[in-house]
Amino acid sequence: MLTGPDGLKALTTAYEDGRALPGFVAYNLETVQGIVAAAESQPDLPVLIQAGSSPFKHAGRDPLMRLALDAAAASPARLGVHLDHSRDLDEVTCCLEAGYTSVMIDGSHLPFAENIALTREAVRRARDHGAWVEAELGALSGDEDVSTDADAASAAMTDPAQAAEFVAETGVDALAVAVGNVHGFTRHPVRLDLDRLAAIHTAVAVPLVLHGASGLPEQELHGALARGVAKVNVNAELRRACLEAMSTQLPTALPGSDVVSVWSAGRDAVTRAAARVISQLSPAGRSSSAEPAG
Repeated sequence: MLTGPDGLKALTTAYEDGRALPGFVAYNLETVQGIVAAAESQPDLPVLIQAGSSPFKHAGRDPLMRLALDAAAASPARLGVHLDHSRDLDEVTCCLEAGYTSVMIDGSHLPFAENIALTREAVRRARDHGAWVEAELGALSGDEDVSTDADAASAAMTDPAQAAEFVAETGVDALAVAVGNVHGFTRHPVRLDLDRLAAIHTAVAVPLVLHGASGLPEQELHGALARGVAKVNVNAELRRACLEAMSTQLPTALPGSDVVSVWSAGRDAVTRAAARVISQLSPAGRSSSAEPAG
């Protein structure tokens, strides 16, 4: 398990190498197991299990928190456990005290000064526990848990100058940005504003984070990695793979009430989908066409 300085080192090393840590959202036992199995299939590459605020609503905070932490600790893979999209400092503290290796404090809905104040306090708390902190500046359209299949774009693009001020004022370790990315699948392929992303990369000295990467065209994804993105969140892609596999298994399982085969099919599909993403984000998965011009 990635603990203490190793967690932050995994992020900064990915940043320096031009690759990205995959952050996979987990909702239950089967999705945690699927993510862990994918990480174990490529044990040299670090992976984050994202047991965060939204999945807590489904599974309960303490059960999912313990499940993710225990699975990461028991695995030989390089796994971290990350609190995703938290707006609650008490929740941040609870997860830090439990042993989370990183947290995301999401003040993107707040005015700029209030986002800075909230993030600064989260950073202070995380330092006491040896964890690193991700924050967000800008706003994404879409839903974290349900794809709308609608055309959408970032609700408020990240401003490079504001990003520089935000990072300097908060001491945050990673910054999630809005550059055309959208939560969930959309009707048409998402196109990132790579020029804006390059400007943000130039303005700040910390790794950038791309949310809403499910279904993103490979060239767009690799273009983001070439412009400072060192953590990529994937959720909808795993959800869809899981549900498709379970629905295929259901007609065979239903006559005998074989619920285990349905759950197993979903878990194995999560493993396959997550393993593909891990490979895409590795150095071998990079395409030369993703390099910035000039």
